[in-house]
Amino acid sequence: MELFAFLSADELTPIFVFAAIMAGTFWLLSVISTRNSQAEDRLERIGRPKSLMDIDMSQAENANRFAGLKDMFSNLGGAMEPQSELEKNSIRLKLANAGFRSEQAASVYQGIRVVSLVIFLLPALFFFLLKDGFTLKSIEYTVFLGGLGFYVPQISLWYLRTTRQKEIFLTLPDALDLLVVCVESGLGLDAALRKVTEEMKAHAKTICEEFQLANLQLQMGRPRREVLHDLGVRTGVDDVRSLAAILIQADRFGSSIAQALRVQSDSMRTRRRQLAEEKAAKTAVQLIFPLVLFIFPAIFVVLVGPAAIQIQKNLLKG
Repeated sequence: MELFAFLSADELTPIFVFAAIMAGTFWLLSVISTRNSQAEDRLERIGRPKSLMDIDMSQAENANRFAGLKDMFSNLGGAMEPQSELEKNSIRLKLANAGFRSEQAASVYQGIRVVSLVIFLLPALFFFLLKDGFTLKSIEYTVFLGGLGFYVPQISLWYLRTTRQKEIFLTLPDALDLLVVCVESGLGLDAALRKVTEEMKAHAKTICEEFQLANLQLQMGRPRREVLHDLGVRTGVDDVRSLAAILIQADRFGSSIAQALRVQSDSMRTRRRQLAEEKAAKTAVQLIFPLVLFIFPAIFVVLVGPAAIQIQKNLLKG
């Protein structure tokens, strides 16, 4: 204690920051780490031939590698979980659109927000408040960094969601064309979805994953209407929603699924062409700002600069 009494706030700040980082790292490792028991089980399985039970245990181990971290975030996010069902469903829908369909996804997401808040807030507290004291400027910086840390997971979720939806939107026309070919060749909808998943899984992983999940639900006995509706809601893409609605109507009224898919494919091509024409029409307006700010000043200097220099020389001579 006498040693710390002779140190100033500037000298204490890196010590406290280093201690906080080391304590947080040690705590995370102690929560996640189960290396001893896993190493013993692994050595025991290596010492005898693999059976089906060993293979299943290995697959379960790979699937639950981050189970401790997930449980930790889920426990932390339980206090921040919204009370109303509307907000809970909204968060679950956003996470499903981003590809996170687990039951604990909402709790883990809230826990990540708490951890991100702490990670951003603790260095701000040690750096600004210990260095400058409780001034208005230090409090503003601390609140700003805390708010930034609280909203970083939300921004990341928005980015993942929009990226995934864009990928589905770009790969859906190819999948729909192949689906039309499969249905018109005599395959049922279930077999057509399975064929599309097999053929396009190399370059369209997201849409194939959604089709594979829908096909699995159909094989488990769920009604086709519910499966198609969940497919449209789970992806969050308008084209997939319209496709699901058309297939539901065709299944309900007994009309041709192939004809419905062909009509949807034609309307999707028309919509994509209209979107491309819209972006092309906006290009001229969007080019005004870089032209005015960056290109026109350089052209103005090159064209008017020599004349301005000559005018200045003539005025000085006169």
